[in-house]
Amino acid sequence: MDANTLAILVLLGSFFLMILLRFPIAYAVALSSVLCLLAQGHNLTTICQQMVKGISSFSLMAVPFFIAMGCLMGSGGISEKLIALANACVGWMRGGMAMVNIVASYFFGGISGSASADTASLGSILIPMMVDQGYDDDFSTAVTITSSCEGLLVPPSHNMVIYATTAGGISVGSLFLAGYIPGALLALSLMIGSYIISVKRNYPKGDKFSIIVLFKQLSISFWALAAVLIVVFGVVGGVFTATESAAIAVIYSLIVSVFIYKGLDWKGVWRVMGECVDTLSIVLILISTSSIFGYCLTQLHVPDLAASTITGMTNNPILLALLLNLILLVLGCIMDMAPIILIATPILLPIATSIGLDPIQFGIMVVLNCGIGLLTPPVGAVLFIGSAVSKVPMERVVKATLPFYLCMIITLLLITFVPAISLWLPTVLG
Repeated sequence: MDANTLAILVLLGSFFLMILLRFPIAYAVALSSVLCLLAQGHNLTTICQQMVKGISSFSLMAVPFFIAMGCLMGSGGISEKLIALANACVGWMRGGMAMVNIVASYFFGGISGSASADTASLGSILIPMMVDQGYDDDFSTAVTITSSCEGLLVPPSHNMVIYATTAGGISVGSLFLAGYIPGALLALSLMIGSYIISVKRNYPKGDKFSIIVLFKQLSISFWALAAVLIVVFGVVGGVFTATESAAIAVIYSLIVSVFIYKGLDWKGVWRVMGECVDTLSIVLILISTSSIFGYCLTQLHVPDLAASTITGMTNNPILLALLLNLILLVLGCIMDMAPIILIATPILLPIATSIGLDPIQFGIMVVLNCGIGLLTPPVGAVLFIGSAVSKVPMERVVKATLPFYLCMIITLLLITFVPAISLWLPTVLG
């Protein structure tokens, strides 16, 4: 066994062993990288150099601003307003509260950019409301956690910024635009699944549709939705960079939350900023430690070896695309979202582009695969949050979620094999 092969075995073997032993992911990434460098006889000052290099990126400056924006808007009293808007849109249907849950997640996801925040915020309101109206608690929880993944696709999403940086300078604005139609398609597929179940179980309808009520709720929710317009159209129109638009959105979110909706006072703002720092510290630690891991992978030519191994199995682009999705889904079962993006993108993106997948389209695939991973045991963070919020045992939640897994997989396959779903909007808007 040569030194290169030994180093690869040390790196990947120790990493997956620590994952199975339930080490925190940042520790697993960092320690396996240290062991690999020691096996190669490298100077450990490389660790500090790569950690600093990993977070010394202008593009990554947008991440803390987007996280702060999501924390401010999520705690600023907008959840109820977005729920009322969603109810005015789709509450009249059979299983109306399930539809409201899904549409509200689409709206709220465009503000928070976090599936966990969506589940915790909207779930704490909507799940009890659904149960009171006659919906099963496990069904209510399943709808909440699966619809929360829409927020990963609908911009502004800090995970898309991380992917754009990791993939090597892909346009953040194009990624933002690419997420709208896939997010809407995911919402539509979940609504169809919810409707079928609602008809079968005879869940109730809501009030009749009223255009007057819709416009009233739209006017109330306008200030919250405008934050997304500032970010997306500012970046796409070339008015701001992603970092500048995120900084402006934080100021705007602060004004809306404190002075317009009055959901926060200044003491609450400091509390929210503390939560933001907690979240940001986790993200930056993951990015910095993953930079060391990525350095080791590159030095050992693991991306090239993985590409040649995977393409050696078959030359069929359809099978290769399915294999890429399968790899990402398996990783999603054992790892959190940010580490998958940081570690898997350098390895799998060259394979994706070699079979004709656009990097932007592949980015949407990665994000949705990771979103599904957030709902799957044993590491599904959103699954655990949903179970904790609803107080429904996780086993029942997983069983109730099975039909929605199918909806999400169908959406994933459509995004994989119909490029226009992701690329039409960025192409039309240049």
